[in-house]
Amino acid sequence: MKLGKKPGPRVVRLGWMYEKGNRLLLFTWHHHPSDVYFPMSTITEHAHPWLENLVAYDPGKPIDETARELGLDPSEIIKIASNENPLGPSPKAVEAMKEAASGVHIYPDGGGYKLRNAIAEKFGLGRENVILGNGSNEIIELIGHGFLNPGDNVIAAEHAFVVYKLMATLFGAEAIEVPDPGFVHDLDAMAEAITPKTKKIFIANPNNPTGTMVGEDEIERFMEKVPDHVMVIFDEAYYEFLKNAPDTMKYVREGRNVVIMRTFSKIQGLAGLRIGYGLTTPEIAEVLQKCRQPFNTNAIAQAGAIAGLADEEHQQRTRDLNDKGLAFYHSAFAEMGLEYIPSVANFVLVKVGDGDAVFDTMLKRGVIIRAMRGYKLPEWVRISIGTMEQNYRCIETLKEALAG
Repeated sequence: MKLGKKPGPRVVRLGWMYEKGNRLLLFTWHHHPSDVYFPMSTITEHAHPWLENLVAYDPGKPIDETARELGLDPSEIIKIASNENPLGPSPKAVEAMKEAASGVHIYPDGGGYKLRNAIAEKFGLGRENVILGNGSNEIIELIGHGFLNPGDNVIAAEHAFVVYKLMATLFGAEAIEVPDPGFVHDLDAMAEAITPKTKKIFIANPNNPTGTMVGEDEIERFMEKVPDHVMVIFDEAYYEFLKNAPDTMKYVREGRNVVIMRTFSKIQGLAGLRIGYGLTTPEIAEVLQKCRQPFNTNAIAQAGAIAGLADEEHQQRTRDLNDKGLAFYHSAFAEMGLEYIPSVANFVLVKVGDGDAVFDTMLKRGVIIRAMRGYKLPEWVRISIGTMEQNYRCIETLKEALAG
């Protein structure tokens, strides 16, 4: 009520009912002719109830943030936490991006015509089979927008990429996590977990954060069991590191309900551009195209991706360095008596006792790795392959952390 004014007749108006938990709340408001009183509630009470316990994705610690917090020189910090390419992007991609930068006053090609053509040609598909995303993470979100409803369920391995569960929850679906003995996807068990409410199954191959993979025979046996109402999403962000990658593209050619997700963030070294893609049937791609934002991939990213895709020499240099780094870490962990999971990707999962403590100790020494508590693996850390100089420093720092 405003001061200095004589109160007028009080009016009670019926508001609305709102169900919270087991309580049914009736909101009303009272007002005088010159004053309005709103119900004591906040807008966040009207958010989707399934978001209440959702925890946002926690990315790897940035170098600049670490330098600010600890007073370290950024040039003395190494980050081997986020599975990035230690060689950086292709020099050809850098040149293409510089050229594209002069035209950023013009909106990018919203349909990604040149990049989608380049991807399609590389894999023997048509442009209509390709969908672009702001990172392959956006492909996951587009699939949710297009095909998920509250009450549906999504199946993934217990120790697979946490974003699958996050995205399922975002759309009000249930995430079913299937145990993965030996940190390898149990495709037979995942097939058995399918229900009439199952809409999606995610298979990360190789899997992050375990670095393991399933072979073509297991995938073929699994696909024979998948009913028509289920979409299978193969997350192949690390497939370029494989010497003998399973042929999942055949399911796209056969017209199966499959989406293959790949990215330019890993072997291409373009993580900062956030660009990825999905390969699927024209029918599914058409639905996903309707769900994306206009201009969801920027002009510089498209230019860099086209050039990087064609630079086989840079990709091979990255594979060679990665093979050398994997062998080094596997050998070093064995010599240190640490349990680790042999990896086929560009990172290794290793058991160190107290993952958070080891992470903190190494962080203070300027070495950023990734603690795995968020993956229900509090005793483990994930270490990305760096340059050999970075790898040597990481092992020496890890020895100091464990000794201390």
